[in-house]
Amino acid sequence: MTRQIICALDTGDLEEARRITTRLSPYVRAFKIGHSLTLQHGLDVVPRLQDAGARRVFLDLKFHDIPNTVALAVREATKRGVWMLTLHIAGGRAMMTAAVEEAGALGAEQAPLLMGVSVLTSLDQKFLTEDLAIGRSVEDHMIALSRLAMECELDGVVCSPEEVSAMKKVIGHGCIVTPGIRLADSDTHDQKRTGTAQQALEDGADYLVVGRVLMGAPEPEAVLQKMGLLANA
Repeated sequence: MTRQIICALDTGDLEEARRITTRLSPYVRAFKIGHSLTLQHGLDVVPRLQDAGARRVFLDLKFHDIPNTVALAVREATKRGVWMLTLHIAGGRAMMTAAVEEAGALGAEQAPLLMGVSVLTSLDQKFLTEDLAIGRSVEDHMIALSRLAMECELDGVVCSPEEVSAMKKVIGHGCIVTPGIRLADSDTHDQKRTGTAQQALEDGADYLVVGRVLMGAPEPEAVLQKMGLLANA
């Protein structure tokens, strides 16, 4: 099993997700699910994937709401045995604190890792400056929000390969999850800020999210070998 890899199950078909989970579970650390599966099947999709071989499930719904609503969402996710979940740092200090307190109240054994999201990998500097009227660079904006996340005692942050090195200096002991991982010659699809697995790990990423490149691969070992990751298994 490659300890750093989280496979993104980018499908709304539960049976397809279960088949992929069974096939890839020997090779990856965890499986990430989002709206495409949970909107159709609810959070009961989590135990269904666990039954199919998922040792850990990363719930990527990016909670962003008033503090009480987010706290309740954390509670429900924890009941299903979620290993990690995401929330938008822009939701504010009170929202993040409520999430941390709710997770802590459920005990260290049950509490999921709470990961802060600042700037999505599909966004770039042009959007930040022209559409959101934010006068900071993408990296500076992420640094500011990530500092706030760590002050609120989140477990870590999500960032693209381009910001890993800067984030590592900011969050210290915190965990870094990095999506946007591609083979050097692969399509970036709808993500603007991408990079290779080896560079992200060298810069300090703890976990790498790999989706389309791995999901459809007839030989997962070949993909991981091409990424230079099999030696870490």
